[in-house]
Amino acid sequence: MARPSGRAADQLREVRIEVGVNRYAEGSCLIAFGYTRVLCTATIEDKVPPFLRNSGRGWITAEYSMLPRATQTRTPREVGRGAPSGRTHEIQRLIGRSLRAVTLLDALGERQITVDCDVLEADGGTRCASITGGYVALYQALDRLVRAGELPRLPLREEVAAVSCAIVAGEPVLDPDYSEDSSAEADGNFVFSASGGIVEIQVTAEHLPISAVQFAAMRELAAKGTAELIAKQRDALRKALP
Repeated sequence: MARPSGRAADQLREVRIEVGVNRYAEGSCLIAFGYTRVLCTATIEDKVPPFLRNSGRGWITAEYSMLPRATQTRTPREVGRGAPSGRTHEIQRLIGRSLRAVTLLDALGERQITVDCDVLEADGGTRCASITGGYVALYQALDRLVRAGELPRLPLREEVAAVSCAIVAGEPVLDPDYSEDSSAEADGNFVFSASGGIVEIQVTAEHLPISAVQFAAMRELAAKGTAELIAKQRDALRKALP
């Protein structure tokens, strides 16, 4: 099948990660999956939610938003509607769960790290780019605590990254852009750790149910894609934090 972008079925879009783009945040990066671009920042606070007070444990949470002209037509700011949409809530919780899955919260102390993911331009896969870039921002924030002597070691188990897959014209494809995703028969978001562990999988059939064979093919593509993304995370952090 010929993809609109000319990519092979198992090929990611061009992925770029620029580390340290915000001088105020404890961690930051600008991540791009093709034309999708997300600014990710991590903020450290010496406080935790009420349910964790006096527990000695830390917390990782996330917020997600999309600029009004991140899409082809203007989307009103959610602050004007008085509350985030259900989609925004879902994505924020997904990002937070994904980052907590690889963080040793008991070793973080009573600190909260908030990872903000702001979509500058959307062309599909914004939540996956947010998770992948959010990890890079989180790593920098934790590394800062270690370098300052506030933590003895980095409280991370391993890396985490996310990628989307879709069934387009009956064929599984990796990392669809909007033109593919908008016409897909099924699409899914796959969050994997560096060791291949499954953090979360969200797959939805848009028309007819997909087969077990198609799902397996999507999962295989996602495993390949997240492994490549994790290699890019490592390379970006190695260059930025020698």
